[in-house]
Amino acid sequence: MSESKASSQGQWQQFYGPNLGYIQEQYELYVQDPEAVSKAYRDLFATWGAPPRSEALAEAAETRLAAGGNAATPDTGSLKKAIAAGQLAWNIRAFGHLAADIDPLELNPKVSSRMIEPATYGLTEADLRNLPPECIWEDAPYALSNSWDAYKKLLEVYTGPIAFEFGHVHNEDEIKWLTKQAETVIPSGKLIASEREALLRKLLEAEQFEDFLQRTFVGQKRFSVEGVEALIPMLDEIVHELINDGARNIAMGMAHRGRLNVLAHVLGKPYGNIFSEFHHSPNKNLIPSEGSIGINYGWTGDVKYHLGANRSIQTGETAETRLTMANNPSHLEYVNPVVAGFARAAQDNRTQPGYPQQNFDSAASIIMHGDAAFSGEGIVAETLNFNNLRGYSNGGTVHIIVNNRIGFTTESFDSRSTHYSSDVAKGYEIPIVHVNADEPEAVIAVARMASEYRTLFKKDFVIDLIGYRRYGHNETDDPETTQPLIYKKVKAHSPVARLYADKLVSEGTLSADAAETIKQDVLRKLKAAYDQVKGQEHKDPVHQSHPQGNELASKPVTAVNVDKLRDINKGLLNFPKSFTVYPKLQRILERRADALNDGEKVDWGHAETLAFASILADGTPIRLSGQDVERATFAHRNLVLHDPTSGETFCPLHELPESKASFAVHNSPLSEAGVLGFEYGYNVYSPETLTIWEAQYGDFVNVAQVLIDQFISAGRSKWTQRSGLIMLLPHGYEGQGPEHSSARMERFLQLSGEENWTVAYLSSAAQYFHLLRHQAAITNTDAARPLVVMAPKSLIRNPHVASPASALSEGSFQPVLEQPGLGQQPKRVERLVLCTGKVAIDLADEIAKTPDADRDWLHIARVEQLYPFPKAEIQAIVDRFPELTEIVWVQEEPKNMGAWSFMEPRIREVAPAEATVSYIGRPERSSPASGFQQVHVLEQQYILTQTLLNKKKSAVKSGR
Repeated sequence: MSESKASSQGQWQQFYGPNLGYIQEQYELYVQDPEAVSKAYRDLFATWGAPPRSEALAEAAETRLAAGGNAATPDTGSLKKAIAAGQLAWNIRAFGHLAADIDPLELNPKVSSRMIEPATYGLTEADLRNLPPECIWEDAPYALSNSWDAYKKLLEVYTGPIAFEFGHVHNEDEIKWLTKQAETVIPSGKLIASEREALLRKLLEAEQFEDFLQRTFVGQKRFSVEGVEALIPMLDEIVHELINDGARNIAMGMAHRGRLNVLAHVLGKPYGNIFSEFHHSPNKNLIPSEGSIGINYGWTGDVKYHLGANRSIQTGETAETRLTMANNPSHLEYVNPVVAGFARAAQDNRTQPGYPQQNFDSAASIIMHGDAAFSGEGIVAETLNFNNLRGYSNGGTVHIIVNNRIGFTTESFDSRSTHYSSDVAKGYEIPIVHVNADEPEAVIAVARMASEYRTLFKKDFVIDLIGYRRYGHNETDDPETTQPLIYKKVKAHSPVARLYADKLVSEGTLSADAAETIKQDVLRKLKAAYDQVKGQEHKDPVHQSHPQGNELASKPVTAVNVDKLRDINKGLLNFPKSFTVYPKLQRILERRADALNDGEKVDWGHAETLAFASILADGTPIRLSGQDVERATFAHRNLVLHDPTSGETFCPLHELPESKASFAVHNSPLSEAGVLGFEYGYNVYSPETLTIWEAQYGDFVNVAQVLIDQFISAGRSKWTQRSGLIMLLPHGYEGQGPEHSSARMERFLQLSGEENWTVAYLSSAAQYFHLLRHQAAITNTDAARPLVVMAPKSLIRNPHVASPASALSEGSFQPVLEQPGLGQQPKRVERLVLCTGKVAIDLADEIAKTPDADRDWLHIARVEQLYPFPKAEIQAIVDRFPELTEIVWVQEEPKNMGAWSFMEPRIREVAPAEATVSYIGRPERSSPASGFQQVHVLEQQYILTQTLLNKKKSAVKSGR
């Protein structure tokens, strides 16, 4: 077929099947009268001529004419049969996967294949033999005599060991490319002898590694890959294809099943290191990221099948590619957004002002999933949704469903409502290819297809690698108690390495002796590594905790010269002449022009912007994301301005003359777990970036609890994974009900230990300014820790929170602040009130209402840093008051929430022996807050009144 004809026929692919008859009718009308059809069809026919089926029928007509027939009056029956053949071909492409040979154990009967049978369309073999092959398969890579031959060959393509699903993809270029891959590239691409031998070696390495562990470490869990050993050569092929396409960073994530095998054979983790971990033997040669238990300062460690690793692959004389396997706990799919964040961080160039410059080709990600988890866990969909979002896209992830057909003991009919576990990806127009894990060469073909698609279209791709699970959920579990019929088949089924070796021997590619030689070579390497480890001393892991103290690091300088602040402030208010600021917002922003003058104050949002600007001026890039962060939920930020006339946007921080690094600000999708995981991954991979996630309301952070529990709070202790991520969680009781009050401070304090993070609840804009700059200063140092901020809501515009310029240009963050105007006569102070955040400002407001009241008996200290507990600072305050009789903790939250349970034992440690320690706040509750405004007001007033009530004077007045 000529190139022009091939190009022409390629335009008609969207009209295959039932639409073919219609387009032919339109063409017949067009021939009679071009104005009888729409302009779109006139243009189509004028450019490309007759639809290809009509061309095929015309050729048939010429044949009949040569045989003495009448070409002027085409056979109506032949036309109908040609249309029916087109419908048959369409449905082979659309439904062939249902009859494909993709189930190694044939656990489930194939779905009825009526849609791909000629009889369904009124066609016989004779009918198809009388039609040209183009009626079934245009551009076939074979020489075909007729439609029957084409039908049989097309059936082989779509019902073989590879099943294609891409009818849900709408982009025409993608459809053409995917169709060509399925019908031409894969059928014609055969592995050469050396590639087949290398493939067998990979399979034997995967198989013998698992078998060696099974025999050597009897009864130990390892979550083997057996049944889907083809994952190892597939993953290895994808990695090398991506490297060849220019990737210099490849991020990978997976659950525990098969992880040890992947670490050994794709990440290159030495066998000896893995064997040491089975012995609990500290190996001092291990790099920190590999998670040797108990030998590094402060580690609690993690089990071996949760650990990650790094590997560098030399890709040229000077270039190399970094492979990273992310650490992942047993929460299976929650590593997905972390890996997506890794890849995006590797792609972003953050060295210049403005948004980071992204290079999709420089990094890629591969995520391996379990079949039950892919369809069952919502974090999967949250991560798939990132693909086309400008703040989260990373040029496509290759997803591999390591499908062993069972989740622990649960079979698919109890774990999902869809036919395939991969069906969730269809809504995101992600191509899906199912492949039989017992067909290694098909596996390699699919790996190449997925890699090339990702590189070409910058989109996700799903491979459903269908195998089985040779043992139970773990190697100590007996699967036959729940799946006796399945495991009867499993026991009778040969491993894929044996099947493939037999195939190569039968085809003459490899001799039986050569195959056995490869196997013995693999075994020798395993045994040699084990013998080396066996002679070492095996010690039990030793837990070492972090030293306790009030400071995570020596204090960096966070004050900024006032003249520099004024220059920055001027630049922030310098808008392009062509840009119109929304008038109402312009008036608000213009008030900031004088905020740094004497007698004026800087509010919370302004302090944040100045902190960001000064951090950028110091050369530290910033990434800020979350729901509505460009404006902020409470409209205090407004870092991205919108022109009401043109719709254009402008971010002042992108044009700031002093800026030396990028500033990324992105409104996120309506996701907490996915986005927080992404930001954590971004920050871990690019620790030099000040990465901030803000919840729309702090209450919503509970949707991301797994990421907080398993990654953010414990990642440093389990995996030595350093992070300086900031979480801004709006918190405070304003009568807005139980879902708009509490960021669940108590949960963060309960998770606090070994100085794993900082938890703060601030009461001034200057404190926020200094804390942000402090966090930026320790980012990418050994002192880096996550920062949890109970962010304000109503306090954002409270005058008691605003700070003078001098508070920004002098001083630093203070873990404890004292209420101005109180405690002036230390010997008269009897009650010390400790509180934090909003309630401290409520008390300040209440005190301001009666400034002349006698409060010599009272002092108030605001605990701005709740964890690490500022013991020394509070002890110094307590020691100033020799007549102290009580220390009271005051909070808005119910008694069983908030900070009281955390603070009480620590307060008792610093309290004088003669002083009582008590609580003022709401009683214990199951719900964080009342949903009734009037109830909230009464409760809040009661807390304030009781806090400021002098019990002695009250008793005298009442005559007691």
